[in-house]
Amino acid sequence: MASGKTAAFFLGKYPEPHQLQGARALNDYTMALKNRYLRSSAPISKVIYDDRIHVIDNALGLHTFVSRVQGNKLKAKNEIRISSLFRRLPEPLLNMIVVHELAHLREKSHDKAFYRLCCHMQPEYHQREFELRLYLCHRERHGDLW
Repeated sequence: MASGKTAAFFLGKYPEPHQLQGARALNDYTMALKNRYLRSSAPISKVIYDDRIHVIDNALGLHTFVSRVQGNKLKAKNEIRISSLFRRLPEPLLNMIVVHELAHLREKSHDKAFYRLCCHMQPEYHQREFELRLYLCHRERHGDLW
């Protein structure tokens, strides 16, 4: 994994990072994907970039499901938190992360149904996941590209 080869590959395929820098833009982007593919799924209360997520431990972000009792009702909240590192990635790689976290609304575990749903929302899901993991290795050894 020579620096020149991986850097040339990524910069050739993805010359620019995405423009979704703020939480509002990320939320709108995520909700558009959810409304297109998972309209009947549970609502999402929050989608944010999170500085506290360590990429090595949780490489793709976090999907949290919180249940709270309010009076005699049980309130459920779904949140998606994406590492702030991904604020500077190209859009196709961010798309893969968002698709992965959205798939957790319907499928909690990483099983065959989960990956089938990911591929339904993003036909090149497996290729982009591979490229993201390759980029994370490149970044660890040689630093950021974008």
